Amino acid sequence: MRIGIVCYPTYGGSGVVATELGLALAAKGHQVHFITYKRPARLTHFRDNVFFHEVNTEEYPLFDYTPYDTTLTSKLVDVVKYEKLDLLHVHYAIPHATVAYLAKQILASEGIHIPVITTLHGTDITLIGSDRSFAPVVAFSINQSDGVTAVSEHLRQQTCSQLKIHKDIEVIYNFIDFSRFSRTNKEHFRMAIAPHGEKILVHTSNFRKVKRIEDVIQTFAIVLKEIPAKLLLVGDGPERPNMERLCREMGLFEHVRFLGKQDAIEEILAVADLFIIPSAKESFGLAALEAMACEVPVISSNAGGLPEVNINGVTGFLSEIGDVKSLAQNSLLLLQNPEMLQTFRQNALTQAKRFDISYILPKYEAYYEKILSKFAPVAKTQKEIIPT
Repeated sequence: MRIGIVCYPTYGGSGVVATELGLALAAKGHQVHFITYKRPARLTHFRDNVFFHEVNTEEYPLFDYTPYDTTLTSKLVDVVKYEKLDLLHVHYAIPHATVAYLAKQILASEGIHIPVITTLHGTDITLIGSDRSFAPVVAFSINQSDGVTAVSEHLRQQTCSQLKIHKDIEVIYNFIDFSRFSRTNKEHFRMAIAPHGEKILVHTSNFRKVKRIEDVIQTFAIVLKEIPAKLLLVGDGPERPNMERLCREMGLFEHVRFLGKQDAIEEILAVADLFIIPSAKESFGLAALEAMACEVPVISSNAGGLPEVNINGVTGFLSEIGDVKSLAQNSLLLLQNPEMLQTFRQNALTQAKRFDISYILPKYEAYYEKILSKFAPVAKTQKEIIPT
């Protein structure tokens, strides 16, 4: 199968999932073409069956903003035609689902028919899709997709209730590759961070307000009053300067490390005792799942799809959004009870294995076949139109 994957190439969850999915598909023999404005963050070296098509954008004095949608549409038309793709899988509704619809219409005018699958990841619905200036386009583009998937049941329900969606939405959960995420012995690293046996708490995000990083710091401050501890904050974004200033004002800075963006997050999770994710919105909680794969219990809010990943009282604990006192109490309950912490570690690993890529990948392949079966008569036509 020849698959075009359109995604954002950044460290965000949608880009990571799209890239890892493409790499896994390629490893199974599918030909995968990534189409975006720069090489995806996790597409780091040459792989068999993997191709990258860069979307070049030019600046013209006429435009205040470079028309990326237009150049991406043209690139999709070109790649579909000359690489003879079987389907397009676009991640994140805006602008990718809209662009794919436009490219599909252009190709259809030339007798080429390409099915489009759109995967919804969260903020394309919960933030951007809820904006009235975007909502009509988002809803139209989703309805015009030949297949639609969502990364959690919560997101599926929210999409259907928030937008007038007439398509069936398939829930295919996010996943992780256990060949990468596992708890390995990093005692030397742990000693460098916590030389006196302090407990290590970790949070990773893109440092936006919706992630409520201030709640992480306030929770940690309460924990620190009871037991020796260190906090590792991984990632970067607009809230980082504010959070650094808050740590200084609270006298926590010597106990908190801001590590910035990290490619090998598993190296950090391998030394963690707890993972904290108190988000106001979270369509799935990929960061939490990565922690659980490294046997790290999760202290989280009950936002969005998090309860589908983090099982309250089993793999960690859930609290109401903004309830710092509850977050801290749950953290201390585990950190001060070694046997309970060890049990939760094993539970977290067991739960994470339900989301292993070896289990989720066949669901995507089956969904591709389901959508392609509706286009079987035109697939042959496309290959006959474009000469080899």
